[in-house]
Amino acid sequence: MGIVVERARGYGGEAAVYTFEPHPRKVLQPDRAPKLLNTLEQKLELIEETGIDLVIVEAFDSRLAKMPAENFVRDVLHRRLAPREVYVGYDFRYGRDREGSMRTLTELGPHLGFAVTIVPEVTVGEQDVNSTRIRQLLANGEVEAARGLLGRPYRVWGTVVEGDRRGRTLGFPTANLAPENEVLPAEGVYAGRVRLLSEAGASESHLAVTNVGRRPTFKPSDPVLAETHLIGFEGDLYGCRVELTFEHHLRAERKFADVEALKRQIAADRDEARTRLTAE
Repeated sequence: MGIVVERARGYGGEAAVYTFEPHPRKVLQPDRAPKLLNTLEQKLELIEETGIDLVIVEAFDSRLAKMPAENFVRDVLHRRLAPREVYVGYDFRYGRDREGSMRTLTELGPHLGFAVTIVPEVTVGEQDVNSTRIRQLLANGEVEAARGLLGRPYRVWGTVVEGDRRGRTLGFPTANLAPENEVLPAEGVYAGRVRLLSEAGASESHLAVTNVGRRPTFKPSDPVLAETHLIGFEGDLYGCRVELTFEHHLRAERKFADVEALKRQIAADRDEARTRLTAE
């Protein structure tokens, strides 16, 4: 988005992002809609970090879905937004039945008074960067590779809820997360960080080791949970909103013969997480 901000500054205008909420496929094909990597709040925070001045969040509904492509360009882009330049991804489609193409936009734009720039695909390792590929990496537990595509660690936001306090009895109290994100990495143990979120802004982060799974040593039939141990942290986090990052995959989740074996492994996970995170 750097070029958009730069061009807007040159004009003495505002750099804006136009986006939809919810994702169009959640309206058009709810049973086939992809699980989203970011919540709307996360998306807005990430956009703000780029220096964008304004975000227009359009409520996507059946009325908008039925709008012909040319009407969308004329009525929404031109009349409502009145841009001087429009930047869109190379695979952008719009209008009724996705009939709008890049050709439609590049032909209409100059007649309506705005230039159109097609942003080419971004590649890493000779493969294009897209949400489908990132979701697959996370589903495989490959959080380091996902980080390479995202340009940052994968983040999950949520509220700390009360669990069964088993971690405390083991000597490793954990924060149980009710995630707001639709995607969690594969079951396993990860090193990352926890950042406390608040209305006044975010606090400092804490090193953490996180287990995503069903706790097979105790309750293998439980639903998948995300519980994290903040290394060296003492305090009550119940009810707090936090951000949890997944930076390194440490091991697969597995069942242990007894509680002592589990405690030894958790201690080893904590030490490895601290070593890998502080080495960065």
